[in-house]
Amino acid sequence: MKRNGVTEVKAKLDLYRIFVEVAERKSLSKAKEHLFMSQPAISQALKQLEESLNQRLFHRESRGVELTTEGKVLYQYVKDALHLIDQGEKQLDAYQQLEAGELSIGVGDTVSKYYLLPFLQAFHERYPNVHFKIVNGTTLELLPLVKSGEVDFAVCNLPVTDPVIETKPCLEVRDVFVCGEKYHDNFSQPISIETLLTYPIISLEKKSNSRRFVENYLISKGFEYTPTFEIGSYDLLVEFAKINVGIAAVVRPFSDEAINRGEVYEVPLLEPLPTRHIGLCLKNNVPPSQAARTFMEMMNDDLKI
Repeated sequence: MKRNGVTEVKAKLDLYRIFVEVAERKSLSKAKEHLFMSQPAISQALKQLEESLNQRLFHRESRGVELTTEGKVLYQYVKDALHLIDQGEKQLDAYQQLEAGELSIGVGDTVSKYYLLPFLQAFHERYPNVHFKIVNGTTLELLPLVKSGEVDFAVCNLPVTDPVIETKPCLEVRDVFVCGEKYHDNFSQPISIETLLTYPIISLEKKSNSRRFVENYLISKGFEYTPTFEIGSYDLLVEFAKINVGIAAVVRPFSDEAINRGEVYEVPLLEPLPTRHIGLCLKNNVPPSQAARTFMEMMNDDLKI
């Protein structure tokens, strides 16, 4: 049966390992103790290597063997090559044991601050030698990086509809509207979306997936969504609401702290917006690295990745 390429490479590497061991021991009998092979098997391996190279590599002498001139040249290259292979295997093992490696995550500022930070801290404390690369961006900006492999995965606002991207929901969130003290008394009872939209609305920019979710939902209900203020920073939404310039579209639980402290108040709606998820975005059919897999499992032990 004809050997495949991988088998042939392994067989050749085995011959070279035998060659180096014999060259350093200068004796087949001494080499066999380290190779756990019989002396005839070692002799046959050397003969096979010499025939494949069409070069004599050893002088056979009564007291042992000595490298030929050609053998000495080959020895220097093979010794260095095997050392590099051994180092590569050790490095791969370190990656597997998370004693080294790199983890590249795409995430937006808001999700990073209010959701991902505790996982980053826990992972770093457990695996301090794994290097982090955090790439910030909106969901639309991060998806191309997942596809190109520039990041191992992204943590995004779902839903994401892309045949190349696999999504795994992690955290359920709810889009709500909050107001400051000025408007608080106006909302003692739940109001309709139609009434809500008569107030000045503070929203994220259109490129935000959170903004698009709210906008698409309201459009599906027959409403036009035209915010008075469009802001690039999530944290400023609450700040603008606090100074009473309008009603801010925010996400719970990311704004829970401000709401619980009474800095802003959730506007009760007769028809609350549907919940959605923050989740993982990975490239389809590409197995994650050990570091990425371990991090995602820490995020949610129930995820089947």
